[in-house]
Amino acid sequence: MNLARTATKQAATGSLIGLALGDALGFPTEFNDVPSILAKVGPWREMALPIRNRKAYVTDDTQMTLAFARGIRTAMDRGVLAPGRLARPVRAEFVDWYHSPENNRAPGNTCLRACGLLDGDRPWQDASQIHSKGCGANMRVTPIGLVPGLSEEQRAGAAQLQAALTHGHPTALAASDLTARAVYLLAQGVDPAGLVGQLRSYAYENRSRYHENWLGDLWTRSQDPSALAFVQRGWDECLAVLERLDAVQRTADPELDPCEYTGDGWIAEEALATGLLCFLLFPDEPLTALRRAACTRGDSDSIAALAGAFAGAHLGADAWPKEWAESVEYRSDLLTFGALWDA
Repeated sequence: MNLARTATKQAATGSLIGLALGDALGFPTEFNDVPSILAKVGPWREMALPIRNRKAYVTDDTQMTLAFARGIRTAMDRGVLAPGRLARPVRAEFVDWYHSPENNRAPGNTCLRACGLLDGDRPWQDASQIHSKGCGANMRVTPIGLVPGLSEEQRAGAAQLQAALTHGHPTALAASDLTARAVYLLAQGVDPAGLVGQLRSYAYENRSRYHENWLGDLWTRSQDPSALAFVQRGWDECLAVLERLDAVQRTADPELDPCEYTGDGWIAEEALATGLLCFLLFPDEPLTALRRAACTRGDSDSIAALAGAFAGAHLGADAWPKEWAESVEYRSDLLTFGALWDA
């Protein structure tokens, strides 16, 4: 691990800008199959960033990432990051997003339903959609992987809590935890070649850990007989897709839709695996990784947002061309949080 490089590369700025750029690149291609995308944009390796009114517009993926980032900042301004201190401001930010006139980017039904229920005084566990493991849980978790000075327990608990506010399925919690872990490890300078192995080890180590401080009695809304059975179900689904990813990461054909290998990304564990695969196919070619992720038959904006978050955490702020970074929507907000956490 090169500590000097880690300190100067601005991993937080790179990761947040990369997430938004992937989101913007995949926005027009979501819901399209690969032949339709190629007919529209030409060769996938030459995809241009879509610009309208001099801006590269993003989706709810980036909007909710920023909502989570604001919630973290508020919580940490008030003291040590802890469950109650985090849940309140993040819940408020999610409700603000729900009511915002800018919430017009085809957000997922689970997020809308849960955020509508969070707008009130019921316990957040009663708003959580316990049977949903949509990728909305982990498309927005990147910020907690970038915050310096947290313990493993704080990072994992916060990642799972933010997921559980909307997506209560145990696989959504585990996939969010793993996404944050991947961002954190890459920002710290871990070699991408060993990343999947480290994530699998982390999943095995955490397979029997229910973060009751952070999740409360969430598990009781499920059909599982115990908190342990609940949490193991989620980790086991994530381990299965990580094993699939591990088997193909060095042999996958970059010209083939990555969704063929690790799934279409509509659900949390597949979004994690396919976003990671796109990054791992091109660990030192961030734009190629983004373009590959955006040219997929699945949830292209979320897959590309995650690929961008991983690439930016790995390579830092210099990963992205100036003209791309300067045009992305919400740029000043993204740079503010990047500067805060890079400092």
